[in-house]
Amino acid sequence: MARSHIAVALGAALVASLIISQLVINLGFPKVEFWHWRLDQSYHGTPQTQFLGEKQSGEQADDPASYIVGVGKADITGPVVELNLMGYANSSQIGTGLRQRIYSRAFIVGNPSDPSERIVYMVLDTQSGDSAIRNGILEGLQAMGPEYSVYGKNNVAVTGTHSHAGPGAWLNYLLPQITSLGFDKQSYQAIVDGALLSIKRAHEGLSLGTLSAGSGKISDTNINRSLFAYMANPESERARYGDDVDKTMTLLKFTRDSDGKSLGVLNWFPVHGTSLLGNQTLIAGDNKGVAAYLFEQDAAAIADAAPGFVAGFSQANVGDTTPNVLGAYCEDGSGTQCRLNDSTCGGKSQDCHGRGPYFALNDGGAKSCYEIGKRQFQGAKSIYGDSGSFKSISGKVRSFHTWVDFADFTFTLKNGTTVHTCPAAMGNSFAAGTSDGPGAFDFVQNDPGAPSNPFWNIVGSAIAPPSKKQRDCQYPKPVLLNVGEANTPYPWSPNIVDIQVLRVGQLVIVVAPGEATTMSGRRWREAVHNQIEASGIAKDPIVVLGGPANSYSHYIATEEEYSVQRYEGASTLHGPHTLNAYINSTLTYLPYIADDVSGTIQPGPTPPDNRDKSISLITGVVYDGAGIGRSFGQVTKDVAPNYAAGALVQVTFVGANPRNNLRLEGTFAAVEKQNGDGTWTQVKNDEDWELVYQWKRVSGLLGTSDVTITWDTGLTQPAAGKYRFKYYGDSKAGGKITAFEGTSGEFSLA
Repeated sequence: MARSHIAVALGAALVASLIISQLVINLGFPKVEFWHWRLDQSYHGTPQTQFLGEKQSGEQADDPASYIVGVGKADITGPVVELNLMGYANSSQIGTGLRQRIYSRAFIVGNPSDPSERIVYMVLDTQSGDSAIRNGILEGLQAMGPEYSVYGKNNVAVTGTHSHAGPGAWLNYLLPQITSLGFDKQSYQAIVDGALLSIKRAHEGLSLGTLSAGSGKISDTNINRSLFAYMANPESERARYGDDVDKTMTLLKFTRDSDGKSLGVLNWFPVHGTSLLGNQTLIAGDNKGVAAYLFEQDAAAIADAAPGFVAGFSQANVGDTTPNVLGAYCEDGSGTQCRLNDSTCGGKSQDCHGRGPYFALNDGGAKSCYEIGKRQFQGAKSIYGDSGSFKSISGKVRSFHTWVDFADFTFTLKNGTTVHTCPAAMGNSFAAGTSDGPGAFDFVQNDPGAPSNPFWNIVGSAIAPPSKKQRDCQYPKPVLLNVGEANTPYPWSPNIVDIQVLRVGQLVIVVAPGEATTMSGRRWREAVHNQIEASGIAKDPIVVLGGPANSYSHYIATEEEYSVQRYEGASTLHGPHTLNAYINSTLTYLPYIADDVSGTIQPGPTPPDNRDKSISLITGVVYDGAGIGRSFGQVTKDVAPNYAAGALVQVTFVGANPRNNLRLEGTFAAVEKQNGDGTWTQVKNDEDWELVYQWKRVSGLLGTSDVTITWDTGLTQPAAGKYRFKYYGDSKAGGKITAFEGTSGEFSLA
């Protein structure tokens, strides 16, 4: 579906999908209607003449290393309760609160003398980019006035950090919608609105500046979760690399000319957003969200960092990586490692789980997540501080985007063989899941045969039975779900995929719509690097791969990995030649990022836009009740008067459903510290990892609920003093939503 462990609820999801389809036919569900949030229409951006004027006044007018640069960040936290989390495809993983808000971070680079030469690279704390989200962003930019017309399809890249702990129900295709019970416009709109706001803030802050790139090795943050498949790649190829996953982080620094301050950093490093496990239900940005938070917090103490410093931790060739760096073990009491070839314990996948640094804490992966995020932050900070290793970026700003139909894309390999891709399909091992999130049924990885339970043949045939041509095309993948030819009630998975590349000087960003495995990413980058050098587009290019982006197209395994049919190969949609098709398409259009571009790239076939077709079985908030003798925001379990440093401090309030108001750019929970004059200052809020907001339904009939706020004072060692909690909520009654506040008792922290 839409993430690597979608199979966790596959059986229930498939049955649900059939029911949904029949309901649509029989009952005629209404279409989802959309509204498009408008930014302040009185704002028309920074006039381009400002940059032209600055250049004409003598500020590096002819320096190819001088760009206009801007960074922006905005809240995209959707519903934190009563909605399925996006990533593990576990229909029982329903949000119950918030560990840390999630964000969109936008990075703009442009040519000061030519407004048309711009790129926008977006890093969203979501499972991936997506067609629905990207369409919403592009439509929003068009509505923001002529100043934003420079941003469009060709130069805007929407990537996700691949967190598995964000709200779901915002994707374009049916398959990832199944476990979330369809499409939720509140979840969708929160992401689109926040993404637009992050671009607006980056645009408003545009200034003359420079870019520089550095790199460094982070050795303790990722391992290969599918080593058996990786080993199928040629030994001679594997011998060229010291590791079975990429350990190098590439970091881009944005520096403002006027004062030499750093506006932010954008880096690429591959590690799955699966530190937080499938059994935890709090919203967060997973390890990359933590890494970005730590860098942005730390920037306040960095002398050359500007206020509003933004840190983007983007994914790379993430497909077969895992943050569970201790390896995969059998959680059946044996304590043995899972079987290498199929990640099973006693022949079943359910007991095979990857272990993070603090797996023994049984905290849903929270401490392991923080640790893996901290390691990425420390690696990025080390690169940032090593100024001698940076290379200045100079040269043209270029970009292209097109769509290619991979349902039957014919092309020629380097050896002269003509091959083609296939309509999208999932294999048996897709349903087995991975050691980060095993499947719930009788499937195992590395399984090229027929399902052991004939029920799955019936289900697969009911969706869209694969033809002999499709089975032959996908071979050796046994087709479990023929999703590329399933269009009832609307398309299940993408056949039309994005091909996009951004260039700033010698930095070239390959924007991948799927999760490229380690070796796939290496081959793709190398092919682009070689052609750029051979064609003279740039000398000594720095090629990075970012994704999953734009339209989520699941996995991209090498042909050799595909032949093994572990999870990654089974989830490579378009057959064994998928990777080579992406490489071929990318190289075909590379001339469009040359200095002297001739002609206009054709947009390609238009993929389906399912936003106005998507089903939603997600119910809204009907009403909230405080309960007899109680009021909203009332404390029901107060704090103690005194706590030692390192203690967990907790309070419970009479709550209301947080879906009534997402409080974007705000907070549900806060900690305040008393000042010497008796006033109070907020010191912690929803952005902070150590402050957790949990919501619990008490009575569905009465509409009552509790909110518990917990502060882990041991994480950041706050100063001694007097503190209190604040709770900000919104209740619904008679269709009206009313804001309220709650305040805990005061407590001293020694």
